[in-house]
Amino acid sequence: MRPYGTSEQLSKRRTKAIKLLRRGKTIYEISQLIGVTERSVRYWRESASHPKKKKRRNAPGRPSHLSANQLRRLEKELRKGAYVHEYAEDYWTLDRIGRLIWDQFEVRYHPSAVWHIMKRIGWSNQRPQRRSLARDEESIKRWKHHSWPRTKKVARVERYASVNR
Repeated sequence: MRPYGTSEQLSKRRTKAIKLLRRGKTIYEISQLIGVTERSVRYWRESASHPKKKKRRNAPGRPSHLSANQLRRLEKELRKGAYVHEYAEDYWTLDRIGRLIWDQFEVRYHPSAVWHIMKRIGWSNQRPQRRSLARDEESIKRWKHHSWPRTKKVARVERYASVNR
Protein backbone atom coordinates (compact mmCIF):
# COMPACT_ATOMS: atom_id res chain seq x y z
CA MET A 1 0.00 0.00 0.00
CA ARG A 2 1.38 3.37 -1.00
CA PRO A 3 1.94 5.88 1.84
CA TYR A 4 0.24 9.26 1.74
CA GLY A 5 2.01 12.11 0.00
CA THR A 6 3.25 13.05 -3.43
CA SER A 7 6.30 11.38 -4.95
CA GLU A 8 8.25 14.53 -4.19
CA GLN A 9 7.26 14.48 -0.51
CA LEU A 10 8.11 10.80 -0.14
CA SER A 11 11.48 11.36 -1.79
CA LYS A 12 12.26 14.21 0.62
CA ARG A 13 11.38 11.92 3.53
CA ARG A 14 13.78 9.22 2.29
CA THR A 15 16.64 11.67 1.75
CA LYS A 16 16.08 13.12 5.23
CA ALA A 17 16.32 9.60 6.70
CA ILE A 18 19.59 8.92 4.81
CA LYS A 19 21.07 12.22 6.05
CA LEU A 20 20.15 11.34 9.65
CA LEU A 21 21.76 7.90 9.23
CA ARG A 22 24.98 9.54 8.04
CA ARG A 23 24.96 11.82 11.10
CA GLY A 24 25.00 8.72 13.31
CA LYS A 25 21.36 8.47 14.42
CA THR A 26 20.05 4.95 15.07
CA ILE A 27 17.45 3.28 12.91
CA TYR A 28 14.99 3.33 15.81
CA GLU A 29 15.45 7.09 16.37
CA ILE A 30 15.00 7.87 12.66
CA SER A 31 11.86 5.73 12.43
CA GLN A 32 10.38 7.61 15.40
CA LEU A 33 11.33 11.07 14.00
CA ILE A 34 9.97 10.46 10.49
CA GLY A 35 7.06 8.24 11.47
CA VAL A 36 7.90 5.11 9.52
CA THR A 37 8.80 1.54 10.42
CA GLU A 38 12.36 0.50 11.19
CA ARG A 39 12.17 -1.86 8.24
CA SER A 40 11.60 1.10 5.88
CA VAL A 41 14.68 2.88 7.23
CA ARG A 42 16.79 -0.28 6.77
CA TYR A 43 15.50 -0.65 3.21
CA TRP A 44 16.37 2.99 2.44
CA ARG A 45 19.84 2.53 3.93
CA GLU A 46 20.42 -0.55 1.77
CA SER A 47 19.13 1.23 -1.35
CA ALA A 48 21.41 4.21 -0.69
CA SER A 49 24.49 2.05 -0.28
CA HIS A 50 23.80 -0.04 -3.41
CA PRO A 51 22.01 2.17 -5.93
CA LYS A 52 20.41 0.34 -8.84
CA LYS A 53 21.33 1.19 -12.38
CA LYS A 54 18.41 2.65 -14.27
CA LYS A 55 17.31 0.30 -16.98
CA ARG A 56 16.80 1.73 -20.41
CA ARG A 57 13.45 0.47 -21.60
CA ASN A 58 13.03 -0.75 -25.13
CA ALA A 59 10.26 0.62 -27.26
CA PRO A 60 7.10 -1.47 -27.04
CA GLY A 61 6.33 -3.88 -29.84
CA ARG A 62 8.45 -5.92 -32.15
CA PRO A 63 11.66 -4.26 -33.39
CA SER A 64 11.73 -3.06 -36.99
CA HIS A 65 13.36 -5.24 -39.63
CA LEU A 66 14.71 -2.12 -41.34
CA SER A 67 17.62 -0.17 -39.86
CA ALA A 68 17.71 3.63 -39.77
CA ASN A 69 20.04 3.62 -42.77
CA GLN A 70 17.63 1.40 -44.73
CA LEU A 71 14.74 3.71 -43.86
CA ARG A 72 16.71 6.66 -45.26
CA ARG A 73 17.42 4.69 -48.44
CA LEU A 74 13.73 3.78 -48.71
CA GLU A 75 12.68 7.42 -48.40
CA LYS A 76 15.20 8.37 -51.07
CA GLU A 77 13.73 5.78 -53.43
CA LEU A 78 10.18 6.92 -52.68
CA ARG A 79 11.10 10.53 -53.46
CA LYS A 80 12.28 9.44 -56.92
CA GLY A 81 8.67 8.60 -57.71
CA ALA A 82 6.72 5.59 -58.84
CA TYR A 83 7.52 6.19 -62.55
CA VAL A 84 11.19 5.47 -61.88
CA HIS A 85 10.19 2.11 -60.40
CA GLU A 86 8.22 1.23 -63.56
CA TYR A 87 4.67 1.96 -62.42
CA ALA A 88 2.20 3.45 -64.91
CA GLU A 89 0.94 6.19 -62.56
CA ASP A 90 3.11 8.33 -60.33
CA TYR A 91 1.64 7.57 -56.91
CA TRP A 92 2.52 5.17 -54.15
CA THR A 93 0.19 2.64 -52.55
CA LEU A 94 1.01 0.53 -49.52
CA ASP A 95 1.24 -2.55 -51.76
CA ARG A 96 3.68 -0.80 -54.08
CA ILE A 97 5.82 0.40 -51.19
CA GLY A 98 5.79 -3.12 -49.73
CA ARG A 99 7.00 -4.42 -53.09
CA LEU A 100 9.74 -1.76 -53.17
CA ILE A 101 10.88 -2.81 -49.67
CA TRP A 102 11.05 -6.40 -50.84
CA ASP A 103 13.00 -5.47 -53.98
CA GLN A 104 15.46 -3.25 -52.10
CA PHE A 105 15.95 -5.06 -48.78
CA GLU A 106 14.32 -8.50 -49.20
CA VAL A 107 12.06 -7.93 -46.21
CA ARG A 108 8.33 -8.65 -46.48
CA TYR A 109 5.81 -6.36 -44.85
CA HIS A 110 2.03 -6.53 -44.79
CA PRO A 111 0.43 -3.30 -46.12
CA SER A 112 -0.71 -2.32 -42.61
CA ALA A 113 2.88 -2.67 -41.38
CA VAL A 114 4.07 -0.59 -44.34
CA TRP A 115 1.75 2.15 -43.10
CA HIS A 116 3.54 2.16 -39.72
CA ILE A 117 6.89 2.48 -41.49
CA MET A 118 5.57 5.43 -43.52
CA LYS A 119 4.42 7.17 -40.33
CA ARG A 120 7.85 6.54 -38.76
CA ILE A 121 9.66 8.30 -41.63
CA GLY A 122 7.18 11.19 -41.53
CA TRP A 123 5.02 10.45 -44.57
CA SER A 124 1.25 10.89 -44.46
CA ASN A 125 -1.61 9.23 -46.25
CA GLN A 126 -2.54 11.02 -49.48
CA ARG A 127 -5.35 10.04 -51.81
CA PRO A 128 -4.58 10.45 -55.50
CA GLN A 129 -6.94 12.96 -57.05
CA ARG A 130 -8.28 11.46 -60.24
CA ARG A 131 -9.44 13.91 -62.88
CA SER A 132 -10.81 13.37 -66.32
CA LEU A 133 -8.49 13.94 -69.28
CA ALA A 134 -11.34 15.87 -70.96
CA ARG A 135 -11.75 18.23 -68.00
CA ASP A 136 -12.18 21.87 -69.07
CA GLU A 137 -11.20 24.25 -66.25
CA GLU A 138 -12.60 27.36 -68.04
CA SER A 139 -16.09 25.92 -68.46
CA ILE A 140 -16.05 24.79 -64.80
CA LYS A 141 -15.21 28.36 -63.71
CA ARG A 142 -18.01 29.77 -65.89
CA TRP A 143 -20.51 27.27 -64.52
CA LYS A 144 -19.54 28.02 -60.90
CA HIS A 145 -19.75 31.78 -61.49
CA HIS A 146 -22.94 31.99 -63.63
CA SER A 147 -25.03 28.81 -63.56
CA TRP A 148 -24.56 27.54 -60.01
CA PRO A 149 -25.83 30.68 -58.22
CA ARG A 150 -29.06 30.61 -60.34
CA THR A 151 -29.55 26.89 -59.69
CA LYS A 152 -28.98 27.40 -55.98
CA LYS A 153 -31.44 30.30 -55.87
CA VAL A 154 -34.19 28.35 -57.69
CA ALA A 155 -33.69 25.35 -55.40
CA ARG A 156 -33.99 27.59 -52.35
CA VAL A 157 -37.23 29.18 -53.62
CA GLU A 158 -38.75 25.78 -54.48
CA ARG A 159 -37.86 24.39 -51.06
CA TYR A 160 -39.37 27.43 -49.35
CA ALA A 161 -42.54 27.07 -51.41
CA SER A 162 -42.91 23.35 -50.60
CA VAL A 163 -42.49 24.01 -46.86
CA ASN A 164 -45.18 26.74 -46.78
CA ARG A 165 -47.89 24.70 -48.57
